[in-house]
Amino acid sequence: MPDPRRQIIGRRSKAFGDAFERWLTNACEFYLKEGWAHIEKTPEPFHITGKDANGVVRGYYEKKGQPDYKGILCDGTGIMFEAKHTDSDRINQSVVTDKQWESLDIYERFGAHCYVMVSMGLMKFYRVPWDVWKKMKELFGHKFMTEQELEPYKLQEKQCTILILEGVELKDENTENGIGAETE
Repeated sequence: MPDPRRQIIGRRSKAFGDAFERWLTNACEFYLKEGWAHIEKTPEPFHITGKDANGVVRGYYEKKGQPDYKGILCDGTGIMFEAKHTDSDRINQSVVTDKQWESLDIYERFGAHCYVMVSMGLMKFYRVPWDVWKKMKELFGHKFMTEQELEPYKLQEKQCTILILEGVELKDENTENGIGAETE
């Protein structure tokens, strides 16, 4: 028999994960408006099983295959990232699926900026470089990251927008500060 508490926790976590993705999508719209990047949410594959007599489509979402977002920065460099939310005090490396791992590796090999965006309790947000995510065991001695280990990758917010690209370095950029950095 299903545990009602676990069901409630699962629904809450899913709702928080969905909210995090909406916030990331809003940030992507901000960067497009500013002319810094065009990043889109990757649609989840939907398998249609049929229609009923009223024309209502029946189906289900297939297992996630690709990372959540991909696009291009204003310098022509690609970008790809996966979004992960946790209500815990740590984020496990295993939350990235094998298919997502493979896609991030391929994009990274071709020179794209690749990250895992992490939400902790919808209160703190981080942009973990893919090369750090892959090496958790080597870097931290375990296959998860704590809030303390995530701290160097913490993202700022400004006017209710998560600044997901703040400090990302562009090719041939004259400044070392990157996208959205304050200039004097």
